Amino acid sequence: MSAEYATFGLAPAIRAGGVLANGDYQVHRDFVDFIVDGRPLLFQLSDLDAVSPLASDIPPAIFTTHVRRLLLEAQAPLEEGRYVIYGCPECEGLECGAVTAVIEKAADGSDDFVWRDFAWQTSERADLELNGYHGIGPFRFRGDEYRAALGQLLAEGDEAQHRRRVLLIGARVATLAKLAAALRTIGVGAEIAADAAGVPADELRTYGAVAFGPTVPAATRQSVRAAFAAADVPVAYVDGLAPIVPLLVAQIEDALDRSPQEQRRLTHLAAGPRAAELDVTSTCRVQLTAYRMDRLSRTHVHEVFDEVLEPGRHRVPLAPRTTKGTSYVVARTSTHVLVTPTSALPG
Repeated sequence: MSAEYATFGLAPAIRAGGVLANGDYQVHRDFVDFIVDGRPLLFQLSDLDAVSPLASDIPPAIFTTHVRRLLLEAQAPLEEGRYVIYGCPECEGLECGAVTAVIEKAADGSDDFVWRDFAWQTSERADLELNGYHGIGPFRFRGDEYRAALGQLLAEGDEAQHRRRVLLIGARVATLAKLAAALRTIGVGAEIAADAAGVPADELRTYGAVAFGPTVPAATRQSVRAAFAAADVPVAYVDGLAPIVPLLVAQIEDALDRSPQEQRRLTHLAAGPRAAELDVTSTCRVQLTAYRMDRLSRTHVHEVFDEVLEPGRHRVPLAPRTTKGTSYVVARTSTHVLVTPTSALPG
């Protein structure tokens, strides 16, 4: 099959971390995704939980090697000229499986690059007949556009690892300590402070988000915002909904997501006492978890939905016991997380 021209670009993306309903931890990963014809290539692979080789938490020398491989300036890591396009987000080992493809210069002698023969690979050789992605590619990218996008990574590097830190502001020391521990477990740095007064601008620039506890006074919030504004540091601000650690982690994950809105799988979430409403842009697995606090401030967790959804708007019924009292819903895909109180949707 001849390769048709496609546009090539790059965009920041995440593998959403979190504290899952069963108590397990899912590691947060920042990476650069491939944008083909205006859409993340990862979305064409349905419900694949994976990251590209251009992850921000790998050593700079290895990051540079991955970029140069994509530019065909370094040897292919696999047989038959195959390159890893997406790998396991936990270990990146080939034995866990990876999406690979042949990357080569166009056969007509032009400066164009071709990606072809996509496959799921778990050993040194790919079996295209058994594990090929026959509906994806081949893609032909114009050389100048392709080189410019990847060359920009070499020129600027990736700063996500320096911004994957959260400043936690609040009075509940025990809750903040548990939250900080959970964030560090999934790979997000976290520090606890009473405010941001006197913190050097260089240190403020290392934060990607600031999370306020529910009881933080308005004056303190304004002071923190003023400190970041004075240092000219754009950060995301999170107003903690409740002292429930998995819920707060989900809010922070949403805040740290730097991917463009139009390139997200999960774009809308609202919930009421009887139903949740959500929008997805590509076929993917969606998990909904409800959290509520009873009158004794005890936390109750309910896994209410876990299915693969097609693109579009969906309405998911919620059992009354899952939303009784003060309650919240977290929607999760492999790449995005959204959080809402159950008062966000009438009825």
